[in-house]
Amino acid sequence: MINFYSPQDMSAWSGRIDDENDYLSFRWHQWVKPLNLNDKSLKPFEGKLAIGILGFESDQGIELNKGRYGASQGPYAIRRELSKLPCQFSEDLKIFDCGNVTSKYTNLVDAQKVLGEAVGKIISLNMFPILLGGGHEIAFGHYMGLSNYLDDKKEKNLGIVSFDAHFDLRPYDKEKGGTSGTMFRQISDLCKEKNTNYNYFVMGIQRHSNTEGLFKTARDLGAEYILAKDIINGDFKKTTDKLDAYLDKLDKVYITICSDVLATAFAPGVSAPQPLGLDPEKIIILLKRVLKTGKAFSFDIAEVSPRFDHDSITANMASILIYTVVTGLAENYGLNLIYN
Repeated sequence: MINFYSPQDMSAWSGRIDDENDYLSFRWHQWVKPLNLNDKSLKPFEGKLAIGILGFESDQGIELNKGRYGASQGPYAIRRELSKLPCQFSEDLKIFDCGNVTSKYTNLVDAQKVLGEAVGKIISLNMFPILLGGGHEIAFGHYMGLSNYLDDKKEKNLGIVSFDAHFDLRPYDKEKGGTSGTMFRQISDLCKEKNTNYNYFVMGIQRHSNTEGLFKTARDLGAEYILAKDIINGDFKKTTDKLDAYLDKLDKVYITICSDVLATAFAPGVSAPQPLGLDPEKIIILLKRVLKTGKAFSFDIAEVSPRFDHDSITANMASILIYTVVTGLAENYGLNLIYN
């Protein structure tokens, strides 16, 4: 039994209907089905490809990190935008809404553990997890779930590809737990405990948003990174070459996006707005490059904060990035209806 968990109220999935029977006219709200992770009768999916959407209703990590809270409402806002997307994949691709884990009734440490359990459950059901934050503290719980699942597997060299303006490698109290600024340091410590490889590659780092101590910590831990300015104005081939070399050594890839990596024009509704952030087109190109390797294991997007999100711009941007992930996975399985 997964605690601090609830199935999704499917009223979030609604929108325009062009046709009730013609699948080619369907939008996601007509295709997504509910799934209760605490249903004991569940069996692994046996089709070609299934997506399991899970929300993490938490911004405790943001508050502990002295950021602007509000991301706990992100999962609902993102679902509302996902509802509008067209089904441009075949009917062999199934999408399930697996509900939400919340930190509202517990502390962040326990909420992250529960999130890890839920992630492990989704993977055990033979589905690809797509998680909706919530603060970027989602990353530690998410990674724990992936790592624990891989413990007894042969291909367990798991790597992180993160799109973020921040390293999130700050010191933390190991007894009290971390914040939304410590997850990848916590993951490093977890890897040491389990004697597994720590593979962390982050793109979009802003010099003005990270102390020199964080750059040193990144170097000391062997983290790889690319500055935002080098993605925006540098030789893009150097970026893709560095990414390719990193991906080559991995068995599985966990992709995580903190919405504050984007320029404020594309993502105003975040805890830490980024005026000089990335253009989403660049992120989409890099996302597709990761997906084409066939190594993508799981995905999340964090820190969509509706209380600051004028016209749902950030939630809409998150839905487009999720659309990129789903259609990229579908292409690997030959399930896309439209090829450009």
